[in-house]
Amino acid sequence: MFWNMKESAIPLADGSVDCAVFGYGDKPFVIIPGLSLRDVRGAGAGLAMMYRQFAGEYRVYVIDKKSDIAEGYTVADLAEDTAAAMRALGISGACVLGVSLGGMIAQEIAIRYPELVQKLVLGVTASRVNDTMTAVVGKWIDLASQGDFGGIVTDMMEVMYSANYRKRYGWIFPVLAGFAKPKNGTRFIRLAKACLTCTAYDRLSEIACPTLVLGGAADKIVTGKASLEIAGILGCELYMYEDLGHSAYEEAADFNDRVCCFLRKEV
Repeated sequence: MFWNMKESAIPLADGSVDCAVFGYGDKPFVIIPGLSLRDVRGAGAGLAMMYRQFAGEYRVYVIDKKSDIAEGYTVADLAEDTAAAMRALGISGACVLGVSLGGMIAQEIAIRYPELVQKLVLGVTASRVNDTMTAVVGKWIDLASQGDFGGIVTDMMEVMYSANYRKRYGWIFPVLAGFAKPKNGTRFIRLAKACLTCTAYDRLSEIACPTLVLGGAADKIVTGKASLEIAGILGCELYMYEDLGHSAYEEAADFNDRVCCFLRKEV
């Protein structure tokens, strides 16, 4: 059921990370999600549905962050955790998709451990902090510090999604806001702070694997410019969704199609 999906905790030297695994293929495809109020644990069925297009050809691993995040944790620390989880799972030479914070983590892994990444897809992400990120993520940190997680959901819906999407589904936002409190509010705050430590920009040229960048020109969180500058330095494939923002990976009907087409190309 749900494409042979299972959830498990991957032990690390100093904790563990949750992972949802599904698919019938023998090629590893690692997905690193972004900052969220939800955990991967308990969401495996939804993730398998969202990425079902890859289930026939790949064994898909959606790798979460550790349950306990120390104060001062950085994108580099998160990358070390994810790389350790990949090794524990016996994964190398994988196709890797990183979205938002997950894209920041994926960049670090590709730079530090090129043997782990055969192909890289970076969705609505950044390689360095900008003023827009600082303002938006800083607001979420302030709201979370006040315990206002419903306010975070409301703000996320406003800055992530297109006007058309909000018009169609805006009625559900208040409902989601009412169930927004995460299991660990401190973890969310520390992960949000980690978003503001991405520093791969000056080392992007060290990424040697084929890379695809997918961005949203109307991105109000990391900005569309962030995607453009990553692709510009790498000289890699780029597609910008002109009318979409940070939620392009959810809103664009062809997002997974583009990822799949890129992964199938000969290296």
